[in-house]
Amino acid sequence: MSQPRGPAATGPESSSHGVPAVLRGWVEALGAAVAGLVTMVVTAALGLWAAGAADLPAGGFPSVVAAAVVAAAGGSLHATGDAGIIAEAHAAVDAVPLSVTLAGTLVTAAVFLRPLRHRAVAPAGELLGRIARTAVCWLVLLWLIALAARHDFTVSVGNDLADRIGALLGSTPTVGFRADVPATLGYGLLWVLAVLVLAFLVSRGAPLSARLLRFQDAVRPPAHAMLLTLLVYAGLGLLVGIAELIARGEPARTLAVILLGLPNLAWLALGIGTGGAWTGHVDKALGLPLPHALEEVLRHRGTHTVDLGSLGAEDGRVRLLVAVAAVVLLGAAFAAAVRAPARTPLWRHALEMAVALALTLLVVGLLTRVDARYGLSLIGVGDLGGDLGGAVTLQPQLWRLVGVGAAWGLVTGFAGGLAARRVRHPGEIRDARPPGP
Repeated sequence: MSQPRGPAATGPESSSHGVPAVLRGWVEALGAAVAGLVTMVVTAALGLWAAGAADLPAGGFPSVVAAAVVAAAGGSLHATGDAGIIAEAHAAVDAVPLSVTLAGTLVTAAVFLRPLRHRAVAPAGELLGRIARTAVCWLVLLWLIALAARHDFTVSVGNDLADRIGALLGSTPTVGFRADVPATLGYGLLWVLAVLVLAFLVSRGAPLSARLLRFQDAVRPPAHAMLLTLLVYAGLGLLVGIAELIARGEPARTLAVILLGLPNLAWLALGIGTGGAWTGHVDKALGLPLPHALEEVLRHRGTHTVDLGSLGAEDGRVRLLVAVAAVVLLGAAFAAAVRAPARTPLWRHALEMAVALALTLLVVGLLTRVDARYGLSLIGVGDLGGDLGGAVTLQPQLWRLVGVGAAWGLVTGFAGGLAARRVRHPGEIRDARPPGP
């Protein structure tokens, strides 16, 4: 016999603890947004502090931290420059500090999914409502951070007399940055929606609506395998960074790389190890903390292809990335096959892994792009001084990344599915025997 419901559970506006469900939903959404953005702010602040940004003049450190968070959340930054009537400063930076992005993504997703951890199925309307509330809270907080992401710095041309003349003529060069607030909110909305949707895709314990349950066996195992792949590469990159710290010292530089750009380099190694490629070049004026082999390839005149061949010519140890990719991807494919239904055919394991890895390397290529340049010109002609200009570019060859991802996915997916045939799958019953007397 069913029990009558009490007054506290008569509708969606109430909860068992006497707190209105709508209010509780907004509190949970705000908690996820605050947790994610606070994590990003702390990570960016520590990384920039290790990089020496705390010594920036005119109190620019908080603004630079805000700008790093905006960039990590998919926002848009515009570099500004002004040197009066005779000179022009110009700069542009297009890069994502993926350590900050990864930290914010993991924390936001974990806090968002926590209230749902004991449920297997949830109505689509409820899930969409949770996503919408979290996105609104996220955008409000990101808007506040974007307003703080603006600052101007005075640039010296290296000569006291020239600086004084420039000040008298109103041509003292300045460079700075501004967050493009509308674009930042637009891209930030896409970012947080992608994070929340991916959280449902990779988490086995996250509830789905009844209509989507039939797709989870095909989507969740390979999606979770790709998350494991990216996290394993980030972990391996951390171990390499610690080894470099022990061997060569430079703790501040190493810590800055770990807290700002560790996944940038680790996931670049994933693409290189699978046969992908990037093109680019770098000027010594920027002094970016790049691995030696990568820096040597990019510093040659002109634009060069960064792949296994070019990096291996500088350092033969780079070819070990192929073995690392094979081990990690085979492990990921095996994990995906074990989580899939027991009677899934091998061709399906291979196809799902191929699609998942191709999409993953496509996203890796888009996220690891770098386009940074700055300079100071006089009446539009040349740079004033060799140290006042520099550039670094790194652009992915996307079709090559997608192609090698699909090829590796087919092979590792087939091998992983074959190896998983001898392993018990979740929910599978083997060797069932009739009960004894």
